[in-house]
Amino acid sequence: MTELGEFLRACRARVTAEQVGLPTTGHRRVPGLRREELASLAGVSVDYIVRLEQGRVKSASPAILTALARALELRPDEEEYLLRCAAEAGISGEAKPAAPRNQQISQATQVLLDSMVNVPALVLGRRMDILAWNSLSAALFTDYSRLPVKRRNHIWLTFLDPEVRGLYANWERVAQECVAYLRMDAGRYPNDPELARLVGELSLKDPDFRRWWSDHRVRSQRPGRKEFVHAIAGELSLDFQVLDVRGSADQSLLVYTAEPHSPSAQALTFLAGWAATELPARPTEAAGPPRRPEEAPAAGEAKNGA
Repeated sequence: MTELGEFLRACRARVTAEQVGLPTTGHRRVPGLRREELASLAGVSVDYIVRLEQGRVKSASPAILTALARALELRPDEEEYLLRCAAEAGISGEAKPAAPRNQQISQATQVLLDSMVNVPALVLGRRMDILAWNSLSAALFTDYSRLPVKRRNHIWLTFLDPEVRGLYANWERVAQECVAYLRMDAGRYPNDPELARLVGELSLKDPDFRRWWSDHRVRSQRPGRKEFVHAIAGELSLDFQVLDVRGSADQSLLVYTAEPHSPSAQALTFLAGWAATELPARPTEAAGPPRRPEEAPAAGEAKNGA
């Protein structure tokens, strides 16, 4: 079965007949819509739904895929993922994008980060790789400069680093959102070997990740609020914004802010003062692309993004 088929089945299982205005009659062996119900709502045959889910369809028009998305009441980002899966399966007629090799931030982006002294900020790339950060984000999460390059990954730290994991007052919600973000990224570049290795490691080492990844939930990164319990600053309630870095493919600026004059704002101010005295100074050069483990810097060579 293809990713497209698995995604369709997962979405179908999450939609009830009542939700789409259909009568509920008879015993249902599995939750969600039956294939014949989805076929009726989308205006296609039941056999077509079966073949689509089994990966036996050679072509599907954008109109059919859109009809399926509407029948399943998919959000815009879920519909985008559906279309990407169809492109990857070669049935939508769209070209499959190749993942760019380098993830390199510009000097101007690093200068911008370093100028944001009162808010934690970092730049995420593909696979949620951490490409660059400022001092306050290092104080809030962890000193990224002390990590191997291959461990500077937001979702890896969220699941497998005990200190980062313990920061979140509601870790389960945050972790589930991270999985949905990563699967959305997987739809953009499904043949990325680094992403496959990341998913494989997380699936092997964390049963929660393995279960949530199999749910096939997807979501584009969006603003929100997170609650932290920090070892030095205490409890913080921070809003976050996710902004595209224009001119740089697949890079987003993640910025955390506190309500003015709130206890969280005071805690951030305290944490900024602590970071200024306790964290090592950052080099002024911009971060380069993440290196493979075999390309680790030689002794004395400047670390990427450190």
